[in-house]
Amino acid sequence: MTRIKLFALIAVFCSGISFAQQGGGMWIPTELNEAEMKQMGMKISAQDIFNPNAPSIKDAIAHFGGGCTSEVISSRGLLLTNHHCGYGQIQSHSSVENDYLKNGFWAMNASEELPNKGLTATFIIDIKDVTDKILQGVTDDMSEDKRQEFVKSNIEIVSKNVVKEVYQDVFIRAFYKGNKYYQFITETYRDVRLVGAPPGGIGNFGMDTDNWSWPRHVGDFALFRIYADKNNKPAEYSPDNVPYTPKHFLPISIKGVKEGDFTFVFGFPGSTDEYLPSPALEQILNTSNPARIGIRDVALRILDSKMRQDNATRIKYASKYARISNYHKKWTGESLGLKKSNAVGKRQKYENEFTQRINANPQWKSQYGNLLKEFNELYDAGDAYQLAEIYFDEAIYRNSETFRVALLMQNLIKAKGTPEFDGLKERYVNHLKGLYKDYDAALDQEVSLALIDLYKKNVPAQFLPDNAIHINASSFANSVLTGKQKINGVSILDDTAKAFENNTALLEALESDPLVQEIGLILKAYEDKVSPKYTAIQNQLAQLQRTYMQAQLDVFPDKKFFPDANSTLRVTYGKVNGYKPEDKPRYDAQTYLDGAVAKHIPGDYEFDMPQKLIELEKNKDFGIYGEGKKKKAKMPVNFIASNHTTGGNSGSPALDKDGNLIGLNFDRVWEGTMSDLHYDPEICRNIMVDARYILFIIDKFAGAGYLIDEMKIVK
Repeated sequence: MTRIKLFALIAVFCSGISFAQQGGGMWIPTELNEAEMKQMGMKISAQDIFNPNAPSIKDAIAHFGGGCTSEVISSRGLLLTNHHCGYGQIQSHSSVENDYLKNGFWAMNASEELPNKGLTATFIIDIKDVTDKILQGVTDDMSEDKRQEFVKSNIEIVSKNVVKEVYQDVFIRAFYKGNKYYQFITETYRDVRLVGAPPGGIGNFGMDTDNWSWPRHVGDFALFRIYADKNNKPAEYSPDNVPYTPKHFLPISIKGVKEGDFTFVFGFPGSTDEYLPSPALEQILNTSNPARIGIRDVALRILDSKMRQDNATRIKYASKYARISNYHKKWTGESLGLKKSNAVGKRQKYENEFTQRINANPQWKSQYGNLLKEFNELYDAGDAYQLAEIYFDEAIYRNSETFRVALLMQNLIKAKGTPEFDGLKERYVNHLKGLYKDYDAALDQEVSLALIDLYKKNVPAQFLPDNAIHINASSFANSVLTGKQKINGVSILDDTAKAFENNTALLEALESDPLVQEIGLILKAYEDKVSPKYTAIQNQLAQLQRTYMQAQLDVFPDKKFFPDANSTLRVTYGKVNGYKPEDKPRYDAQTYLDGAVAKHIPGDYEFDMPQKLIELEKNKDFGIYGEGKKKKAKMPVNFIASNHTTGGNSGSPALDKDGNLIGLNFDRVWEGTMSDLHYDPEICRNIMVDARYILFIIDKFAGAGYLIDEMKIVK
């Protein structure tokens, strides 16, 4: 058989397999999969989405605070994002007298809009492929350190020579595991003011219980406004600044959505790892996620028990519990999704095709023939180190507040006698003031002792301290870290600054503290026995992954690959589609306000809904935003689609086939969280606030109709 015929046969055999099928993928907006988008229903062009030389949709999309996404929805710089993205700003303006988190906030005119120090909105002006310039001088036989030196130097040179305006910035980011590099020119606006936020009973409705789940009924949105100088250019906050006039703002459609409608999401997804080999997925399923979930199971069980017994503890630990629970739930769903979609089996099938192709080409076989074998060997060799790394991170650092403080104190002890000591001490004093404000020594002791038992039981013996671990109730009772013992007559819990005042007394207390000593021994064992080998294996895997990524690009020219997310501007697309969770019935793609009212629990911190909203639902007073008429009218709240999203996409606009705003992205379904590793259109769903619900809350609930007047409503 000739090579041409063989390749044709293989292409036919694998044509149904791709990392991006039926949508999916996080595409660089200059390299969109336009043909598939149009085949799925898009009516506009790729140039309408991203055009560096003319106004386009990208001019309405801003990186919000460097962590979320936002979009301009009026000619006066009105900015829409998630309530949870603006939570810190809403909180900073709140007080006992004006609790905006609980009661909401609405500026009824420009003078009432609230400035936010440090908050930014960044637009992408242009994107260019600069791979040739960044990899100039780089050769295949270079050491990794030498390669990084060349890349870093070339990035600095290229960045300095970019032609841009004085108010613009430039950065260069690696793509495809370092096989390509793209240059971004940006404009960052630094005067971003709070305009409106619904009360917590709308913007945070369902909180932890509904997190990562469907059906949802939350109005997770907030409004801000970008201000610019008199020339419409970026400027620091000034009373003289004026509302920003955008090159483009998003029209908002109130036509509604239905099953099968094309949608696309435009935003700044944070991080994904879509091209891992099958042994990596097996390690996640068999080692990493079970360890993480098991550790957090223990911590959450103890916290939940105490929070149910005591209301003060519930309030004090609500935020901490949510933080621990968030990723516990995410990892659990991720594992369920990977198993349900047979991700390992599909990846192995893909690797079989990869092997067939390289075996048919002598050059590829020479270059890439050992890649999969090396992956298997490295993941096997690193499995025990991966387990030990996770246990140190989860049991010692993240989920025990006392152990984490003990780790910080190790840094302070190591800095003894150096010029860095005083600066480090000052930072830790400020950190500990915040930590101890909501610290329950007895509760954290119970969590910590349970975690250390897990650590001793499940970390391989060769990674433990030589003389075993001796942490018990007595260790906590005799520690300055828990406030049970004092430093120079002062409890660290009562007055951290005063306890840290005398350096000599502080260091003497820390160096003799039983918890600090024991955690120091655990840290030393980790640094000596785990970290070096773990880091070396991870570096080898990173280099191998870069080669494997290039191999896939070479070996599968008939496929279109999207790069992993890295907090740069991306487009993802899919269709409105219902969802069937594990062991539950299939749910429709749309939820309604009557479903939210059915969840209402008066006085509950998660499900207490404003009375006015209940009355609006009872009276079917939905204005132009509801569906149906009179007694059969319904108010849409949330909907789901198969767009491929992740963290960072919070606040991203969901757009229809014509580029109109139809929703606001805020979450994913539980099993679909596996999309960071493996996208499956049958399982993966993103969750959005329906644009009609946003307008309804602004207009009918808040009475801020003047904001609606700024917008372009598509009926």
